[in-house]
Amino acid sequence: MDSTAQLRANLDAIRARIDVACHAAGRDPAEVRLLPVSKTVDEARLRQAYAIGLRELGENKVQEAMAKSEAMADLPDLRWVLIGHLQTNKAKYAARFAAEFQALDSLRVAEALDAQLQKQGRSLDVLVQVNTSNEASKFGLPPGEVEAFVKQLPAFSSLRVRGLMTLALFSEDEALVRPCFVRLRELRDRLRQGAPDGVAMDELSMGMSGDFELAIAEGATTVRVGTAIFGTRSTPDSDYWPGFAGGAGAPVP
Repeated sequence: MDSTAQLRANLDAIRARIDVACHAAGRDPAEVRLLPVSKTVDEARLRQAYAIGLRELGENKVQEAMAKSEAMADLPDLRWVLIGHLQTNKAKYAARFAAEFQALDSLRVAEALDAQLQKQGRSLDVLVQVNTSNEASKFGLPPGEVEAFVKQLPAFSSLRVRGLMTLALFSEDEALVRPCFVRLRELRDRLRQGAPDGVAMDELSMGMSGDFELAIAEGATTVRVGTAIFGTRSTPDSDYWPGFAGGAGAPVP
């Protein structure tokens, strides 16, 4: 099987699993967006992905993503989604090309992004990252701080708040993973009741290659899948996930 055919087969398999998970949960598969995670995947492979119909790619590192977006600027309908932590001094890069940012967790980053977006005359869809597993190694706001944070976001007019994102506990034990998804859904439902004008709480980005069926069962609207589509990465996950040193329970987008 050539590489494009393999990519198509992997993609079809993931979509079939999403359909099964949705039907098991009594949900419409059209409610769940598949976000392919392309970190470390080279341009040639991404062009194959585009050729078989993918129009969104998720990236963790802003400079890697920007380099890819510039190299593939001949594909103007390709949408780049940043899903990793963003430092304030990198906001100027994100503002140039990103269509969505799923890891907003500080007012400093919100302010820096808004300022840069205003200069570019652009706006940006954002999700607030929540640390539902209460792990010190992870970015994201503690659940108890999210409501107050969200209420301050309308001050940043170029940020379009769409919902919440989380990384579940890295474990093969469903009893440990599922509560992370439940916490995010319940938090989103509470925030919906008092969300400020201009703030939507519709999106739940949760679930990766190893746990997206559980996330769908608990209400995910976006699942972030990388290795199950593009294959195992040569770059260690510790380069992308702070505090991760390898071993059992590895994060696998």
